Amino acid sequence: QVQLVESGGGLVQTGGSLRLSCAASGRTFSRYAMGWFRQAPGKEREFVATISWRGGSTHFADSVKGRFTISRDIAKNTMYLQMNSLKPEDTAVYYCAAQVIPGLRSGAENYDYWGQGTQVTVSS
Repeated sequence: QVQLVESGGGLVQTGGSLRLSCAASGRTFSRYAMGWFRQAPGKEREFVATISWRGGSTHFADSVKGRFTISRDIAKNTMYLQMNSLKPEDTAVYYCAAQVIPGLRSGAENYDYWGQGTQVTVSS
């Protein structure tokens, strides 16, 4: 079992930066591929980024490529999402997720554990 807790959300102006954290509990955290998703009001949850269990491979949605980076610290059981050059369209609740089966997957159905989410609001 893995429990995930996001933090780091907030209000930022267009062009600003935020770093989200996802703290995981469970001894097998290091074996899971991890991902970030987001959901804006009235929209479906969408993929943002994913990172392999060792952290050596990553994959991003086109909408955030070049602006967001994903990383993980196995020793701290924590995953991060560094968000730069933020835009109003990045406003959403951001969720971290873990998948038991290794692989860089963008479909939410592939993820087994989810956090409660953290709100990110980008003002214009």
